[in-house]
Amino acid sequence: MSYSIYLLRFVEGEVVALDIERFRQATAPYVVEGSQEEDFSQLRAEDGGEADLYHAIRGEEGMSCVTATHFARGAMSGVIVRLAAALGASIVPQDGDPLIFHENDRLHLPADLQWRALVVIPTAEAFEAALGAL
Repeated sequence: MSYSIYLLRFVEGEVVALDIERFRQATAPYVVEGSQEEDFSQLRAEDGGEADLYHAIRGEEGMSCVTATHFARGAMSGVIVRLAAALGASIVPQDGDPLIFHENDRLHLPADLQWRALVVIPTAEAFEAALGAL
C-alpha cells in the first residue's frame, strides 16, 4: 500500500522522543534491508508482507517519529501495531484520525486531535479495520 502512517508519542500535547532501544527490539526480527543508523529499514513479516520505515535520529532530540510506507496488510499490520504499542506511540494516518490504544492517551494528544482520536485494541485486525474506515 502506498500510504504513510506516522508513529508519534505525545506527552501533554507535544511530540516526545521514542525509545530507540524498544524500536530496535521490536523491529530487529523483521529487518531485511537498512538499519537504524541509515534512518531507513525495510521489514518483512512472516507472511512475506513488507513495509518501509523511515526513522531519523536528530541529535539530542532523538527519534521523534517513525514513518511507515508501502506496508502490506496481514502480518505486517501486526508488526506495525506491536511497534507502536512498544513505543507508547499513537498511529497517525496521513489523512485520517489518530489511533490510540488507551482512552487515557487522548489527554496527551494536541487539543485539535483529542476529539478525533479513535481508541482501538492493538491488533492487526483492529488496525486494518480502522484504516479501512478512512
